[in-house]
Amino acid sequence: MTLDWSVVWDNRAQFVQGAVMTVQLAVLTMLIALPGGMVLALMRLSRFRLLERPATFFVEFFRCTPLILQVYWAFYVLPAEFGVQFSEFSTGLIALSMNVSAYNSESFRAGINSIRKGQLEAGRALGMAPWQVMRKIVLPQAVRRIIPVMANTWVSLFKDTSLVSVIAVAELSYVSMQLRSQTFRVFETLTAMAVIYWCMGYPQAKLTDWINRKYRVTE
Repeated sequence: MTLDWSVVWDNRAQFVQGAVMTVQLAVLTMLIALPGGMVLALMRLSRFRLLERPATFFVEFFRCTPLILQVYWAFYVLPAEFGVQFSEFSTGLIALSMNVSAYNSESFRAGINSIRKGQLEAGRALGMAPWQVMRKIVLPQAVRRIIPVMANTWVSLFKDTSLVSVIAVAELSYVSMQLRSQTFRVFETLTAMAVIYWCMGYPQAKLTDWINRKYRVTE
């Protein structure tokens, strides 16, 4: 087998653009999914069924169906059946954001439920309203406890962005596959893609390990 790595160097600008798109997609998704997950978690913890049941359905649907199906559904079904159409990037962002919001909601809910009821009762005994107890006592502790989980979710999200390549979002996977088809240099292009993903993902994995050690709950 004769290798020709010039195909990677000659198309380095496209690889860089794809990597930048991957980072943008992951960052925007998490910026949407953090507040989205919090809202869903609070809805699921609500005593009102009109809030709890829709949130539960949303979360269970997106947790129990494949992400790639959600991407396809947003790209093909929304325009065809509902007349709602977005750009490829926006469609991928919407699908990823809804999926990650569902997972984040369960992380937030678990963090909130992990706070001892005695602390809630103490806050109420001091005359604090329920929303004050949640904001000043429960959420600060819950957020600290779920930081390691969110770090792991981020690493998974960073890799899952590759799935939006199926709807032609020009992130790293899509760019690599296009170059593979155009140049027929399968080994070189896919190896370059793997190396770029590793170079971006390894520091994140090490940071996640550090976060897990720093913020792990010992009680």
